[in-house]
Amino acid sequence: MRQFSRHRRPGGQSPKGQATRFWGRHAVLAALDNPERRVKRIWGTREAIGQLELPSALPVSYADVVDLARLVARDAPHQGLVIEVDPLDSPYLGDILQEEADAGSRRPLVVLDQVTDPHNIGAVLRSAAAFDAAAIVTQDRHSPPESGVIARSASGALETVPWVRVVNLSRALEEIAEAQYWRIGLTGDTETTLGETLDGSKVALVLGSEGDGMRHNVMEHCDVLARLPISPRMESLNISNAAAIALYAVATAGR
Repeated sequence: MRQFSRHRRPGGQSPKGQATRFWGRHAVLAALDNPERRVKRIWGTREAIGQLELPSALPVSYADVVDLARLVARDAPHQGLVIEVDPLDSPYLGDILQEEADAGSRRPLVVLDQVTDPHNIGAVLRSAAAFDAAAIVTQDRHSPPESGVIARSASGALETVPWVRVVNLSRALEEIAEAQYWRIGLTGDTETTLGETLDGSKVALVLGSEGDGMRHNVMEHCDVLARLPISPRMESLNISNAAAIALYAVATAGR
């Protein structure tokens, strides 16, 4: 997967500046391998840390499994490793769109409207990495900050998929349209299926929250509304499952 540079906000400030803890082997190794990520400290069992090649300047604390469990969320599967990190700076949407255009890329974007469950954000990041999406886009004040839950659910994808936080999602969709993306809003309230809307154009998939779906103003900024052709025995899918299926459909369209 091509690694995009993360363009920093003025002053290098993150939108959510609190240090946090990640746990689990995939999340920890991905963070350690990401040159953009500042890892401040690592705790771990001697066995787990003994398998790693760590920077000499990184503070290391050895701990047993019980002590590690006190550092993370309750019942979190830490696999013997915990790190404290600073959050990544949010890239600018315009920079991502320009980099994609310069590369001649047709990779999809994933736009999430008020999806707040960190497990879902992490799972969407994981699917975005699996299907080579260019970025996910969320509204800053209606999405969770980076966390250990997101990093664990993303299984390393938090470090490789740009997460763009914008002030206004409708304006972001206008900017995406100017970059020649076909904006597809996923909803169950239409007869048009996703496959019928995929014509080879660059795609931005727009998904709303599980409870309320897409807001009306966001829906109005989509070029077309489409549904996944699921059985009538099931009313809807979890947002992360829907994103994974939609990304697969985009990746295989026209094959």
